[in-house]
Amino acid sequence: MKFNVVLEEAEEGGYNVTVPALDGCFTEGDTVEEALENAKEAILCYLEGLSSAHSPASEIQSVIS
Repeated sequence: MKFNVVLEEAEEGGYNVTVPALDGCFTEGDTVEEALENAKEAILCYLEGLSSAHSPASEIQSVIS
C-alpha cells in the first residue's frame, strides 16, 4: 500500500510530514531522509491502531463500557 506524504520545512529547522489520506497522521525529522523514515513508522503505527480498534475484542469492550 502506498501513501502520499507532504514534507514542509519547519520554521525551527527540519521537516514536518503529514499523510493527507490518514487524518491526524503526522511526524517530523531533522533531514528529509529521517522525516521520510519517520513517516513510514507513523503510517505503520496508524494502520496498526486502526486494525486493533476494529478487532472483535475492542468491539466487545465498547459494548461493555
